[in-house]
Amino acid sequence: MVTAVANDRGWEWVFLRQVEALGKPGDMLFGLSTSGRSENVIRAIAKAKEIGLATVVFTGLGGEELARQADWSIVVPSRDPQRIQEAHVAVGHVICTLVEEEVARWG
Repeated sequence: MVTAVANDRGWEWVFLRQVEALGKPGDMLFGLSTSGRSENVIRAIAKAKEIGLATVVFTGLGGEELARQADWSIVVPSRDPQRIQEAHVAVGHVICTLVEEEVARWG
């Protein structure tokens, strides 16, 4: 799907089209943009909000506008892409661990 959309419409539409095709109210979309200026992520978050998905954005300093568009955001207080991405990985692992622990309680 990614290459088809990118070839036919352009990279700025890649994630929006997937949200349109697969997203439904009650789902959650995580958007990652180190700069907060990735047009494909911005469009996907906007579409997700439009169709009723919960949204979470991971970004760094400079990405506050994108962060404000989401229901929840994690803004790493840095402009260094390496530090921002390292923090996103660490936070992502924490979120996965918490979800796994919660799911295990259901079982």
